[in-house]
Amino acid sequence: MSLIGKEIQAFTAQAYNSGNGEFIEITDENLKGQWSVVCFYPADFTFVCPTELEDLQSHYAELKKLGVEVYSVSTDTHFTHKAWHDHSDAISKLEYIMIGDPSQKISRNFDVLDEEAGLAQRGTFIIDPDGVVQAAEINADGIGRDASTLVGKIKAAQYVRNNPGEVCPAKWEEGSETLKPSLDLVGKI
Repeated sequence: MSLIGKEIQAFTAQAYNSGNGEFIEITDENLKGQWSVVCFYPADFTFVCPTELEDLQSHYAELKKLGVEVYSVSTDTHFTHKAWHDHSDAISKLEYIMIGDPSQKISRNFDVLDEEAGLAQRGTFIIDPDGVVQAAEINADGIGRDASTLVGKIKAAQYVRNNPGEVCPAKWEEGSETLKPSLDLVGKI
């Protein structure tokens, strides 16, 4: 079932704020009021996951300039997130919040839980300030994600939100032309 256009479900979880080294509580309300990226991954202390999270960190400053907060989520605990942050060269660079989901509730809410393995799949979600999912990407375990694609998607989602009646075509970049769906465009693109 697609989550696009649906409000995120309620949750409460413990997290490790790698930006300041503190444990904090996060709820669905933290993801509202600004743009959010929620990046699910299978497990701490693994192989593809640190490359993805480090890549996401490399775009974190640009995402923050766009008013986006980033949250990573796995079914590990917040304690495990801290241990990984303390012992991995790649993960020690992270400045965003790492949510623990040992109950698997958040992974189920976003429909990315591999029930047999008890682990989250590689899912990335862009959530608008109202808490509504605007974009989703889910990859198989062996396929790492490229965080550079998030920036363009977020810019497009923000543009569409701020310019009702306009849509962004494929490969749209900030400042380029958009489309205004109408009867005049049908069959002419």
